Amino acid sequence: MKHPVDAHVGKRIRHRRWMVGMTQQQLADRVGIKFQQIQKYETGMNRVSASRLYDIAQEMDVPVSFFFEGLDSAETAKPAGDLLGDKEALELVRAYYSIPEQQRRRLFDLARVLSDSSAA
Repeated sequence: MKHPVDAHVGKRIRHRRWMVGMTQQQLADRVGIKFQQIQKYETGMNRVSASRLYDIAQEMDVPVSFFFEGLDSAETAKPAGDLLGDKEALELVRAYYSIPEQQRRRLFDLARVLSDSSAA
C-alpha cells in the first residue's frame, strides 16, 4: 500500500518534470535509473530514497523541499490544494513561464489588477 507522502512526492516529481518539459526517460537517464522506476516514483508505488530525491532535485533545478510543498503535515499528508491535478492550470503555468521575463512581469501585474478589481 502506498503512503500518502510518497504519493504526494511522486505527484510533485511528475509536475516538475512536466513543467520543465522532460520525459520520464530523460529524467531516468540523468539520474542513472530506468524510466520504469520514475513511473513507480511518480505513482507513489515506490518510495524515493533521500539520495535519489536529491539527484532528481538537482536535475530539475529545485530544492528537495519542493517535493514536500503542499503537505499540511507528515501525519495527515493532505495536499493543501490540488492545483497540480488540474491539467489546464498546469498548461497555463507552463505557457506563462515560456514568456520572456519582462513581458511575464507585465502579464502578472495585469492579472493582479484584474483579480483585485473583480474582488471589489
